[in-house]
Parts: sequence; C-alpha cells; structure tokens
Amino acid sequence: MYNAHLTKDYTVRGLLGKATDDFCEDGRLVEKTTYDHVTREKLDRILALIQGSHQKALVLYSNLDLQTQEAYEMAVTGLIRPMDKSPMLITGIRCLHFAPPEFLLEVQCMHETQKQLRRLVHEIGLELKTTAVCSQVRRTCDGFFTLDDALLRTQWDLYSIQDAIQAAAPRVAAELEKSLRPRLGTQHLRGSGQHRDSEGPSSALKSQAGGAVGG
Repeated sequence: MYNAHLTKDYTVRGLLGKATDDFCEDGRLVEKTTYDHVTREKLDRILALIQGSHQKALVLYSNLDLQTQEAYEMAVTGLIRPMDKSPMLITGIRCLHFAPPEFLLEVQCMHETQKQLRRLVHEIGLELKTTAVCSQVRRTCDGFFTLDDALLRTQWDLYSIQDAIQAAAPRVAAELEKSLRPRLGTQHLRGSGQHRDSEGPSSALKSQAGGAVGG
C-alpha cells in the first residue's frame, strides 16, 4: 500500500481573523486581523490556485513521460502518483461551507501531516490578505477505507481487528492491483540532474496568487 501512494480525504475547518503560534485555534495568539473583505469568490480563487500548483508538482514527482498515451490516460483518470517520497501533494481542494469567520474545506492529499494541513489554513489566510487558524481536522477517507470501515471504540479488541482485516483483504488486493497496474511501463526516472524544489509547490502558489485577491 505504501508504494501505491493512496490519497486521504479530510474536512478542515478554518477561522478567519487571527493567527497563532501553532496554527491551531487554541494556540498562543500572535495577531488579530479584519476579514470583512474576504468573499467566497476570493477563497475559491485561492483554492483553485493551490490545486493547480500542486497538480504541476504531482506531475514532476511522478516521473511520467506525458507524451505517451498511457500517461495521458492516467492523468485524465486521476491515477498519477509520485514515484518516491515527496512533500505534501494536494489532489483536490474545495470549500464546502463559507460563513465568515468560519469556513470548511474538503481536501484530498497525500504525504501530509496534521501540522501541514493546519499550516495550509494559515497560508490561505495570508493569501486572502488576512489571517486564519485551523479549528478542526477530520480524516474521512484513507485510501479506499472510509468512515464506514472504522471500528467503534468498543470494537478495539484483537478479534474485531482480525475480522476487519480479513474482511477487507480481498477489496484491498483488488484496489491495489487497479491502482498499480496502469503505472507499469509508463513511468521512468528523470535524469539525476533534474532539480526538485524540496519545499514543494508552496512557492509556486505565492507567485501565482500575488494578485488573485486584489480589488
């Protein structure tokens, strides 16, 4: 499953108007700002820029030759995955709810950490020329496992866990085969001189979004 580089889905709740030292709502307050100028349209514009910059990074880390038909089909069906370790990559992001100062995002990503997701909210606030903190991060899907597959706390025992693993095994095998098979023969390593930005796509976002929220 590690080599499949499967995505995870999250709902991420943000709060406009303040910044903290750890990007969390209950962190040490660093700054308070106004947010009356922030609109749903401006937020959607920033999210589109974020997704675009991460999609470019995903292609870079996939080592795909986009001139091949197989690679094109993988891009269309969303099966492009990085070949090796990479920074956090966002494959999808959208706003589910916007009622300032609160907003709720849906994020599909891979190679993420909780802190990176909280920092994402902080950076969105900066791009909107205000500040924002993260008030909640909730994982709703991990690869092909959803909340329906989760065990209740009362089921956290050896037998329930074994039963869940055995029940999921055929589905996991089928999904892994479907995810990995299209990549065979389509990906190759770039030359060793190929430079990669270890900071990920964030810098690209900053240059693209400079004038995105003006006016």
